[in-house]
Amino acid sequence: MDVEFELSQRFFFDAAHTLRREYETAGSLRVHGHTYQAEVSVRGPRQADSGMVIDLAVLRAGVEAVRQTLDHHLLDEVPGLGAPTLENLCTYIATALRDRGLPLSAVRVWREASGDSCRLLLAR
Repeated sequence: MDVEFELSQRFFFDAAHTLRREYETAGSLRVHGHTYQAEVSVRGPRQADSGMVIDLAVLRAGVEAVRQTLDHHLLDEVPGLGAPTLENLCTYIATALRDRGLPLSAVRVWREASGDSCRLLLAR
């Protein structure tokens, strides 16, 4: 039977940023912060030898390495992020984890307090 599984790991980080935008300009230009939540997903078949798509310890280690680059940082200064939008955060996280060899299928970043969310779906 050919089946695939999708595993995910959630994490959060607190960070500050500014943002140049057309609407809500005054508040966005001031340094302000959010508690962000993120979820990364990996997809694939179970490996015959382990019965796992990926060892969750490997996934958690990758997530923690990325989280450390964002948590309690000014996002405007994070190398490679660009403008600190939800879209760019998804892309940054995906790139960092794919660079670690993880078979990522999706990344979601959201701010629970404001209801904002972005999901990046990755092709294989």
